[in-house]
Amino acid sequence: MNAGIWGIGRFVPEKVVTNHDLEKVVDTSDEWIRTRTGIEERRIADDSTDTSHMATAAAKAAIANAGISPEEIELILVATVTPDSPFPSMACLVQERIGAHKAAAMDISAACAGFMYGMITAQQFIQNGVYKHVLVIGCEKLSKITDWSDRNTAVLFGDGAGAAVLGPVSEGRGILSFELGADGRGAPHLYQNDYIVMNGREVFKFAVRQMGDSCMNVLEKAGLTKEDVDFLVPHQANIRIMEASRQRLELPVEKMSKTVHKYGNTSAASIPISIVEELENGKIKDGDLIVLVGFGGGLTWGAVALRWGR
Repeated sequence: MNAGIWGIGRFVPEKVVTNHDLEKVVDTSDEWIRTRTGIEERRIADDSTDTSHMATAAAKAAIANAGISPEEIELILVATVTPDSPFPSMACLVQERIGAHKAAAMDISAACAGFMYGMITAQQFIQNGVYKHVLVIGCEKLSKITDWSDRNTAVLFGDGAGAAVLGPVSEGRGILSFELGADGRGAPHLYQNDYIVMNGREVFKFAVRQMGDSCMNVLEKAGLTKEDVDFLVPHQANIRIMEASRQRLELPVEKMSKTVHKYGNTSAASIPISIVEELENGKIKDGDLIVLVGFGGGLTWGAVALRWGR
C-alpha cells in the first residue's frame, strides 16, 4: 500500500530576531545576510521552551489535522540534533505528552535531512503493513548550539518544529519514489563541537550539486519528468542553493516554497514548516506532484516525489 501524509502541523516561537537585531551583536549587516542567504528574520525560543515543547505542539497540530486520536499513532519518529538531553529520546517525551501510549518511539539523527529520513522510514513500516499511522517530527532548538559571535553561522539558524502523520493512501497518491544518501567523508565540513562549525564553501558546493541530482533521481525512479512537477519544497538553508534546485527543474519561481526569509534555517523542521505555510497559502493542492528535498550534516541527503492527498 502507498504511504502518504494524512495531516501536518507546525510550531514556531513567538520571538522574532531580525537581521538588524544581529547587526548589534555581530559584525554583519542586513544587506550582507539577505544577499547571501535570503534570510531576513528568524524565530528564537526562550529559555522555558525546549525542543520537546516545540515538537509536542507540532505533533498535536498534525494529529488534529489528520483527524485521528493520539491512541491511533503506532510509531513516533523524531528527527533532531538538538534534543533536550541525550536520553530519554525526544520521541519518548512526545509520546507521553500527547498520550500516544501504544506507540513505539525513537529518534533519528540526520541533521537537516532528518525529516526526509523520517518520512522514508515511516513509509517502509506502512507499506509493509506493520503500522498504519506513523508520526514523523522534525524539530530543532538550534539557538542553543549557535555561536552568536560567529558571523558565518549566527545569521543562519532559527528554532521551530514541524510534524506529519503518515498513513496508507489511495493508489497513485503519497510517496511515489525516494532517495536517501550519506557521505561521511564530508563530516568535517559541518559538525557540532560546542557550537555549530561549518565550512560554508564546501557545504554550498555539495548542496547545489546534490539537491539538484536528488530531485532528478526521484522523478526518474517514479517514471516522471520535471514537466510533471507542480511544486518544490526544498530544505530552507540558503536561497541560492534553493534557486539552483528550482532552476534544475526549470520551475517558475512561484512553484518553489520560500520560507527561509521568515524562519531562517530550522534544520529538520524546515520542510514540514514550509509545507504547512504553502498549504495555508493555497500553493499545494490535492493531486499535486510535490518534490521534497533536503541535505544536512553527515553529510546526508534525501528526497521524495509525493502525490499530495489521501
